[in-house]
Amino acid sequence: MKLFKKILLWLLGIVAFLVLAGVVLSFWPSPYKNHHKGLTPEEATELRQNYSGSHELMTTSDGETLFIRCWNPDSVAAGKEDVAVLLYHGITAHSGAYEMAGVPVSEGGYTVFGLDYRGHGLSGGNRGDAPNKERWIADLAESVKYVKNLGYQRVVVMGHSLGMAAAICAAMKVPDELAGVILLSGAYESKTGDSVDLLSAFQKARILSSAIFRPSHQAVEYYRENMRGLDDPLNSYKYTFRFLTMLDVNQLHIPESLKAPVLVGVGDQDEMFDVEKVREFYDQVPGNNKEFLVWKGATHADISRDHWEQIVEWLDRKFPAENAEGLND
Repeated sequence: MKLFKKILLWLLGIVAFLVLAGVVLSFWPSPYKNHHKGLTPEEATELRQNYSGSHELMTTSDGETLFIRCWNPDSVAAGKEDVAVLLYHGITAHSGAYEMAGVPVSEGGYTVFGLDYRGHGLSGGNRGDAPNKERWIADLAESVKYVKNLGYQRVVVMGHSLGMAAAICAAMKVPDELAGVILLSGAYESKTGDSVDLLSAFQKARILSSAIFRPSHQAVEYYRENMRGLDDPLNSYKYTFRFLTMLDVNQLHIPESLKAPVLVGVGDQDEMFDVEKVREFYDQVPGNNKEFLVWKGATHADISRDHWEQIVEWLDRKFPAENAEGLND
């Protein structure tokens, strides 16, 4: 009996030590490679309230406020009044970083909406975080329905990089709500490999401890060489562990039930994804109502007006305008 008590005390001591060590590690300050200063939720709220550009504010089913930026066309061709493009941004970014897409696509005659994910840009929520995968996907599905309720019954989701995963999630969640899907600059496998392998054992232990004891803490820095946007406070470079691990990209697939056309594209100079790997993803998209686009000269982030105008050309082919004669019949 004494031996049993002694073993039990030893085990309790070990558990207590591990818990204490984990708590200490979860609060251990960590130096970051970049010096970007992001927003607090309060600062995001103030900026959102003072934003004067065209936008929408969506309240999610759990009460969070999400910011949706708008790019409105000067004129809309007859028969396209109910078509809208809903843009999902890449990791670290926000909708404002996609002015490069919003302007040329809207000038092509399409209303463009850009969602800031929860915890990103001018949306509410803990920075660089989502409570879980289910909530993040629910936000995406609700954004589609929100745009439809504005009067745009044909919604095309367009995602770039992480936004490509977001667009696939929306297609998996509400396939019948979508009129088209545009998937840009992403694949199941990247060129850069797993950045976790570059972390020291101490850094991994600190991140794991934060994941257990402080799941809402931004314990992980998203870092790549030559990153842009460090001067933009709306960008996010510090993430919670649960946000970065909530999706298994290999489980993301365009559903067979999706009847809408799909466009998959990538730049031939993309430093993150090989054209061949993106093609492999494209080959897995079901059905024949799909196209593959290679942007000549485009990198992962350097995408020119000419490239976005190719997206407009695809939209024009999939959503042809009515001619004036036909409208007068």
